[in-house]
Amino acid sequence: MSRKEQIEQTATALFKNRGFSATSMRDLANALGIEAASIYSHIRSKEEILQRVCFRMAEEFFGAIEAVKAADATATEQLKRAISAHVQVLTRNTEASAVFLQEWRHLSEPYHTEFLALRDRYEDYFREIIRQGIAKGEFQVPDEKFAVLTILSGLNWIHTWYKPEGKMKPAEIAENLSAMLLNGLKTNLN
Repeated sequence: MSRKEQIEQTATALFKNRGFSATSMRDLANALGIEAASIYSHIRSKEEILQRVCFRMAEEFFGAIEAVKAADATATEQLKRAISAHVQVLTRNTEASAVFLQEWRHLSEPYHTEFLALRDRYEDYFREIIRQGIAKGEFQVPDEKFAVLTILSGLNWIHTWYKPEGKMKPAEIAENLSAMLLNGLKTNLN
């Protein structure tokens, strides 16, 4: 691992545990066991690290979603695939996922606006699936935006409880969440 990668990995852990604002360059240097001034030979600023983490994670989410798109699949199958792709990205690196989901607010312009546009574009992919499902009679939801925000909200907390050594692997988590989000808690009995 290069020094720059070490700095990014350590900063990501600190941002997750302390928050971006509460993490200083001195904290980062201490965690790395180096002088604070020497960090600047590898990065320009603390925000540069935040930008790298946020935009790298966005690329991972888009890459995963693009890989599961299928024109011939039902909306239900597309949504299951999208949920699974999202879970796979979240569980691959929970520290980076936490920073991506919580610390993006600290991005300065124009990165903040660019990040929000990417988030909206990603949500639009899920909204399109919901629209297709409504049009084909697969889904009955009062509001597509509400449905997407509910789904993503349910998924985006995984980083707080997922453990690689835990009882469920990412594929099982995705399958269980898909079933719960698509079917709810009710049985078919009245």
